Amino acid sequence: MIRLTWLQFRAQALIAAAALAAFGALLAATGPHLASLYAASGITGCHGGTCATAASGFLSKLAATSPYPIMYVLGIGLILAAPAIIGIFWGAPLIARELETRTFALAWAQSITRTRWLAVKLTLTGLAAVAVTEGLSLMYGWWAAPIGQAARLGYSGQPVGMGPFSLPAFDAHGITPLGYAAFAFTLGVTAGVLLRRAVPAMAITLAIFAAVQIAFPLAIRPHLFPAHHTSAALGSYNGTTHVSGSDFAFTVDYLPSQPGAWILSSGAVNAAGQPVSTIPAACAKMPAGGPGMLPCLTSQGTRVAISYQPASRYWAFQATETAIYLALALVLAGYCFWQLNRRTT
Repeated sequence: MIRLTWLQFRAQALIAAAALAAFGALLAATGPHLASLYAASGITGCHGGTCATAASGFLSKLAATSPYPIMYVLGIGLILAAPAIIGIFWGAPLIARELETRTFALAWAQSITRTRWLAVKLTLTGLAAVAVTEGLSLMYGWWAAPIGQAARLGYSGQPVGMGPFSLPAFDAHGITPLGYAAFAFTLGVTAGVLLRRAVPAMAITLAIFAAVQIAFPLAIRPHLFPAHHTSAALGSYNGTTHVSGSDFAFTVDYLPSQPGAWILSSGAVNAAGQPVSTIPAACAKMPAGGPGMLPCLTSQGTRVAISYQPASRYWAFQATETAIYLALALVLAGYCFWQLNRRTT
């Protein structure tokens, strides 16, 4: 049974191995130069405020003079796409094609049980799916480590997706890709078992996986752990001040006191800690957005309240999210065994 499964799967395995080799060769060719630029930036061994300056300078230099930011974003895109591709082209046809062409009947007519038949297929192909996706992530993580470290220390000049908790970067680094791959693969298998047709199963797999990947980081990930709360003086953070008539608001993007933190929400509060959005009468005559606005608001006791997840929780978030996706994969796999064993034909 193992040999038969391998023969059916060898084309996909060879394509995946070739893609891994090509991706690894590209990263190996450019990684040493990227690491040398990082070493020359002065970030290593920096202290205090000089770290943010050196990191921002390094990121700005990369953005202006090298293709590395483009490679960074494209690498994230490849790793994000890998689980979806696996679910569509590996998972969905795995059982659906057997049911569609009725080739399963030959195996079931032998001494091989349905449980063993499905177990071998799920295990061999599923482990390959997880290995390929995590292999891409590990190689990319090695290559992108200098950029990621600089993104934790500096803010200005960061291209999209370089923060450790940002939506694309978080999903492409660490151990979460293996959880996504396992879930996408078993989701495709489940769709195939239910629909018994490969093409509809592929479409359903893509739709459901995309919906989960969009909904989870927006609705579930921010609440996996209780947020930390702090307040900061106006002007002590990187962000934007919004003024519209007599109303104002603050958007905080980066806290120098918490490098790499995930900012969940921010807003103005008065000296009593109550939310405020109206410009005090004493500051109403100040030009909107002018240099005197922030000092005036500060003199009235206005501060900015911030909810955030500290960078120290990065691996806790990674482990928790991976465990959730692996649990979903196990539930789907269990359902496939139950559904297949209750079939009469």
